[in-house]
Formats: sequence, structure tokens, C-alpha cells
Amino acid sequence: MIVNKLKREVFYRVLFIGFISLFTSKLFAQDPHFSQFYASPLTLNPAFAGKFEGDVRAAGNYRNQWSSINNAFQTMTAAIDMPILKDKIADRDLLGIGIMGYSDKSANSAVNFNYASFTTSFHKGLDENGYHQIGLGLQGTYSNMTINTSMLQFEDQLTTLGFTNLTSESFANSTLKNHYFDINAGLLYTGSTDENNNFYFGVSGYHLSSPKQNFTEGNYHIQPRYTFHGGAHFPVGDITSLHVSALHSVQAGAHETMMGGVMQFALTDPDNSVTETNFYAGSWIRFKDAIIPYVGLDFYDFKLGLSYDITTSQAKTITQSRGGLELSLAYIFKNRNKGYLPCPQF
Repeated sequence: MIVNKLKREVFYRVLFIGFISLFTSKLFAQDPHFSQFYASPLTLNPAFAGKFEGDVRAAGNYRNQWSSINNAFQTMTAAIDMPILKDKIADRDLLGIGIMGYSDKSANSAVNFNYASFTTSFHKGLDENGYHQIGLGLQGTYSNMTINTSMLQFEDQLTTLGFTNLTSESFANSTLKNHYFDINAGLLYTGSTDENNNFYFGVSGYHLSSPKQNFTEGNYHIQPRYTFHGGAHFPVGDITSLHVSALHSVQAGAHETMMGGVMQFALTDPDNSVTETNFYAGSWIRFKDAIIPYVGLDFYDFKLGLSYDITTSQAKTITQSRGGLELSLAYIFKNRNKGYLPCPQF
């Protein structure tokens, strides 16, 4: 049994190493992504910058996917965004800015992608109260990427004792580096029939400048990623609300479709309590890939979300049915004596 287990572990590692080898030679893979896409607004659509009910939003996301395969992928973000110049523009309009740091590590941190972004958006009110708005967002991103080749293992190193052979792969430097500047943009429509609901539809494009990447030889253009998304939240009872969202994303022949929602349960009376507390439970589906149960909690101005990808595709054999653990944490500072336009809630 020990021998069979060793064979399985070797098979998984070889398969993953083959993927990484392909990745370093042809950078046409799909962008890193979050299953809690709704909790990472600046990686979903630049038009979300400043689009929330409050004055300042700080948010972070962490994803650990396929940890059983040599820490395959770890992705994290940290972002701050806010509406600005409220006294300089019409009450029904909104101008927002945001900054974000974004890190993606793979192959046990041998491959590192780091991004820094600045985002701005403007939303124009379509009615007298500003309950319906159309917005445009623009985002500039600087990307720095490194590959530590000394940490990589290749198939020709494999023996019955493990990866003990010398590889025939050769690199001029032990660390490969590349950087580029990128442009992203998005459109977003948001609407509300009263102060208790909101719905939105948007489209975003990332890598619109189709930047070049070069690690060893030749230049490869990163293909644009287009995402169509929408969602809504509305009350369904005295203490319950329903949040739903969906997206369809395409990039270089790869595509992803997700759909789902959660129920929100009020644990305190929002009219009589300074501390509004809510509990969330639900699930999303990534079609032909995974089921993603989710639980969340609002407390004061914080929101914590936890989800886990349960792989349903054929990849579950390779990943030993282990998917991706994901955490999200957001803090929104708001003045409870002020009124805010209805915005999407995540």
C-alpha cells in the first residue's frame, strides 16, 4: 500500500510539473480568479471603485487552491477604495478611486506574480434621486513576475527514488523576471426601486493593451479577459434577504460560468441596534467544475466570508477531491447619520 501511495504522489507531482512547464513556455492560461468574485470588486470590474454605501472600504481576499499538490496556487489581494469629491459633484452622481495589491504564487512559491493597480470610476445618475446610475471604470496595473528555476522539478528528474536525476532543462539565470503595464476597463449599470434593494449588470475587460511577456525566448501577448456579470439583493421577509450573482468570463479560449446566491439572516434589529449583525449561508456553482458552499458574518462594519470549492470535474482525481479554501474580509466605514445611495452589497 505504501508503494501504491508513493506512485500516486509521484503521478500527481509529475502531472503538476508538466502543467508548470507548459505555463512557463506559453503564458496563455486563464487569469487567477476568486470563487468569491463578488467579494473582490476591483478584480471583477474597475467600475466598482467607490461604489458602496459608505465612505471608505478596505477589503482583502485569500485563496489556497489544490494545497495537496505542492501548494499549487495561492492568491491574495488587499484593496482600499472610496468615493471622492462628494461636495463638488451632483448628489445623484459618484466619483470613486481605489488602489489594490494583488499576489499570485504557484508551484510552492517558485512562480510569483505581483500586481499594483490604481482605479478610478465615474457613475452618472439617470434619475432625480440617483437610484439608477451608469458608470465607467478605468484601471492601470503594473505587473512584476519572477520564476525561481532552482525550485522547479521536471519529469526527466524522476526515478524510483523520487526526483533524484539532474534535469536537461537549462536556464541562463536561476531567476527569470518580467514586468509590464496593463490597462483594464469596465461598464456598470446599477438600479434600485427603493432603499432596500439593488440590482446591477456589468461588463469588464482586463489586459486590453494585450501586454507582452518574455521569460526565456520569444514574446507572448496576454490575451484580454472579458467578464459579463450581474446580481441583486432584495428582502424576502422581515429578517431575511436574498443575494444572487452570476458571471461568465472568457479568455484565450478558456471560459468560466458561475451562478448562485445566499440568504441573509438578521441577528439584530437594524432599527433598534447600533450594532447590525447578519449571518449568511448559501452556495455557488462553477459549471462543469465545482460546488462552492459559503457562510458569512456581518459584525459592526466588518464582513467575513468563508467558502470552499468542492471539485466535481475529472480534476478531482488529480486533486484528491480537495478544492480551494477561500477567505474574504471587508471593512466599510460609514457615518450612520448620513444617507447613501443604494449600491450593490456583497
